[in-house]
Amino acid sequence: MATHAPIHHVGDRMRLIDGFDLGYPGRTGTYVLMEEALTLIETGPSPSIPYVLDGLHSLGIDPADIQYIIVTHIHLDHAGGAGLLLQECPNATVVVHPRGKRHLADPSRLIAGARAVYGDTFGELFDPILPIPEKRLLTKEDGDTLELSSACTLRFLDTPGHANHHYSIYDPVSNGIFSGDTAGIRYHQTQDYGLTFYLPSTSPNQFNPDEMIASIERLRNLNLDRIYFGHFGESQDPEIVYTQVTQWLPHFIEAGKQALANNEGTAGIQRRLLDHITGYLEQYNIPDNHSVYDILKLDCDVCAMGIADYLAKK
Repeated sequence: MATHAPIHHVGDRMRLIDGFDLGYPGRTGTYVLMEEALTLIETGPSPSIPYVLDGLHSLGIDPADIQYIIVTHIHLDHAGGAGLLLQECPNATVVVHPRGKRHLADPSRLIAGARAVYGDTFGELFDPILPIPEKRLLTKEDGDTLELSSACTLRFLDTPGHANHHYSIYDPVSNGIFSGDTAGIRYHQTQDYGLTFYLPSTSPNQFNPDEMIASIERLRNLNLDRIYFGHFGESQDPEIVYTQVTQWLPHFIEAGKQALANNEGTAGIQRRLLDHITGYLEQYNIPDNHSVYDILKLDCDVCAMGIADYLAKK
């Protein structure tokens, strides 16, 4: 398998390595902060690690020089490859939310939960998932900082809603935030049609719309200039992100309520979500055979599970 990884320039001191998550370009990436303390943010799943290593090689970076690997949360598409990558980064420490630490040290429950969601496709999507020795794990509480250089001290913000083990990381140099999935997903695949759009990510099993909106408001109050998405790339117009995600969120919940009221189950939620988004894209003349629909079908499937789980708990 070829593992050549495209590298995107994100300002003068940052690069984004495409991890080809699920085999798609521009789906999930790893940010490289070229500070005095070389730092990666997000690893992607284990199948993305060859791409990450190839990207580092292309940048002239020895993995042994990496000091920190930060994951916004422990879902496998963001952190599943951390244990595998750590084998190649002997001097790196993994920085994780306090509620995620034990699951990186012992990923058995994480694996079981993902198997329940992804079924028979779990292995090809995520294997192998390796435990991380506790001595190589560092937690950061809400408001804690991490100095990477005299000019750059990252700040960690607890931002639940997508998951309870989620934080966003503020970068003072760019006045930007690494948002993981808190501020949704950036769908850039349709940009050739003049459209980049943003949808919430409501995957199971800790999705909470009220907490998600509160976290987005917390980001909004920072007056950011940039948002760096786990999926995928950079927005230089945060207000559009906040507006779209918070406007779509009630539609997602309503689709769930209607589907469950009609005994349609999660498949019905997925169909309703996809129908609603398709109607939106038709306004921009996005053809129904566009590759973005393959990604949307997968995302709506996982989002439907999270919505069903939330409504069942409620």
